[in-house]
Parts: sequence; structure tokens; C-alpha cells
Amino acid sequence: MLGIVPEIDPEVFSLVIVPLFIFFARICDVTIGTMRIIFVSRGMKMVAPVLGFVEVFIWIIAVGQIFQNLTNPLNYFAYAAGFGTGNYIGMLVEERLAMGLALVRIITQRDATNLIDYLRAAGYGVTVLDAQGKQGPGKVLFSVVKRKNIRDVEDAIHEFNPKAFYSIEDVRRAAEGTFPVTVPGPAPFHLGRVIRKGK
Repeated sequence: MLGIVPEIDPEVFSLVIVPLFIFFARICDVTIGTMRIIFVSRGMKMVAPVLGFVEVFIWIIAVGQIFQNLTNPLNYFAYAAGFGTGNYIGMLVEERLAMGLALVRIITQRDATNLIDYLRAAGYGVTVLDAQGKQGPGKVLFSVVKRKNIRDVEDAIHEFNPKAFYSIEDVRRAAEGTFPVTVPGPAPFHLGRVIRKGK
């Protein structure tokens, strides 16, 4: 009859439902915890405390289920598996969000004119310094870019100066700066192909 909720076998509840609940609860709280740490490192003071509250609330519920079912080893496995999976998912979510800025430092031992021209034409601010390395003179390029544009900059480096050394560091805070204007259409890296046609 409608409206009657089927009774769940206590053994199924203990051996299946509770471990699954703990597993998914741990995924949620660890994923949120990973995001909270990222927000803290970005200086986002309003979001981090809210995420911290939700994270701890879910964690308390998950731990409570374990203490209520101490004799079931599956709960311990589910707790550990959820922790590991939550870390992985948290990193994936952070990569997708790609929030904040990054400093790209490029050290090249060959002519970097094409790379500089490409980056500036694509809307990136580039500071260029003369440098002297073990193998002779070179250039050091600095550019602060949005993290979602890092792949475009890396593609340009590999295309124009494939042997250049570069490093990428997170930037917690920056003022002013030059960044590409977001417009509908192809990714900024396509501009590099346009530039190369004119060579």
C-alpha cells in the first residue's frame, strides 16, 4: 500500500547503509575542508569560516556513526576511504574553479621576442629583465595571470621557447595589473597562431 515505508533489515543497515553514509559524509567534509584551506590561502575571510562550520558539522555526524557502531570494521574502512577520496575530489574542484592569480616566471636563453609579443597581444602584462646565466645572456619574464589562463601561457611557452625554464607561484594579493579581456570565442592561445602567420 502507498504510504507504507518498507522496513530495513538491521543487518543491512549496519553493514551497508551506515558504512556508505560514513564514506560519503567523509568525502563531503574533506572536500569542503580542502576548499576551506584554499580560501584561507587566498585571503577570503568571509567564505572560509562558513565552510569550516559545515565541514566540522558533517565530520561530527560521521564520527558519531562510528562510535555508535564500533564493532563494524567496515565503518573504519569507509572513514579512511572517504578521507582519501575527499582529498582527491577537493583538488579536482579547486582546479576547476581556478580562482585567484599566479605569478609566471620565465627564464629563456634565446630570443624571447615572439613569446613577449604573443603574451602582450593576448592581453597579458609582461615585465622583461636582462639576465646573465651560466650559458650566457638571456631574458627573465614576469607575468601575473589569472589561474584559469595558466594553461594558455604554458602552451605559448612550449610553442615559442620550448626549452625555457619557468615556474608558477600563487599570488595571494595584487593591485592593478594587466589581464586579458574575457570575450566570447576561441581561447587566447589562438592569437599566437595569428601572430605566427605574419612571420
